Amino acid sequence: MSRKDMPLDKEESSGGYERILLILVPAIFTIVLLGALAIFFKADVRDSLLDVANKIPIVKNWVPDPVLTPEEQALKEAKMQEESAEATIVELKKQLAERDESLNELTELKSAQENRVTELESQIQMMQIEPDAGVVEEEDTYTKQVRDLAKLYSDMSPSKAAPIMQNMTLEEMVLLLSQMKNSNRGAILQKMDPKIAAEATMKLKDAETFESMASAALKSRNDLDQSEKQAKVPTENLDMSQLNQTFAGMTPANAAELLLQTYKINPAKTMTILRSVDDATRSRILNAMSSKDAEAAARILNRLMGTK
Repeated sequence: MSRKDMPLDKEESSGGYERILLILVPAIFTIVLLGALAIFFKADVRDSLLDVANKIPIVKNWVPDPVLTPEEQALKEAKMQEESAEATIVELKKQLAERDESLNELTELKSAQENRVTELESQIQMMQIEPDAGVVEEEDTYTKQVRDLAKLYSDMSPSKAAPIMQNMTLEEMVLLLSQMKNSNRGAILQKMDPKIAAEATMKLKDAETFESMASAALKSRNDLDQSEKQAKVPTENLDMSQLNQTFAGMTPANAAELLLQTYKINPAKTMTILRSVDDATRSRILNAMSSKDAEAAARILNRLMGTK
């Protein structure tokens, strides 16, 4: 009877039997293999064979792991630690190489910046060595104006010239006096305030060149203008007098509470405020502080006395 002529139930029974054999044969083979390993081979040979069997894709699911002795287990762990350490060393070497590369890039960038600075300094030196005609003409004009002013004050009476010149900066006064004759200079100095006249005389004695005196005069005038501008701009911060008036007008309890909170944020400002008020106000505030927080009040008092 052909397979096509077999009944359907027999065909299904034959297929199930084949599947059972497919599972049982490897299992029986594995059991026999394990028995043979356990009986006929030594422990080290058996473990080697088990190790090989564990590498086979399907058989490794049925073969147990080789049993290691304490020495072999320790050796295996040491090998694993060594491999881990080697991997760590490789990673650290990689990071070190990356940092070295970054350092080299920064070094090259710094070198390029230094070269650029050197070039700019060379250009500045060349500009100073070779001034253009416009700068020379400007210097000649400034020199002429100074000499004309010096002649103007020399032609005035010393009693009138002295008070006007005293309203200049000391450097401007010295510049004009240096361009006068000795007789005119002496007459004007006699009419000046003795202290101002003495300072101007010492400046004249130490003066070297017209250029240095002119530079000092320009700088002094610029500094004076800047200070006057800053004096005209209202400041957003309170000065010492305003701080004194503010905390003197507060009750000691409120002032103490406010300063204790300020001390937690900025101790330096608390010290500044306490130093700005008068002794009586400071005493009342510290007394109120000691009632609220004796420890904080003691720390503040130590800082007021110069102890950190």
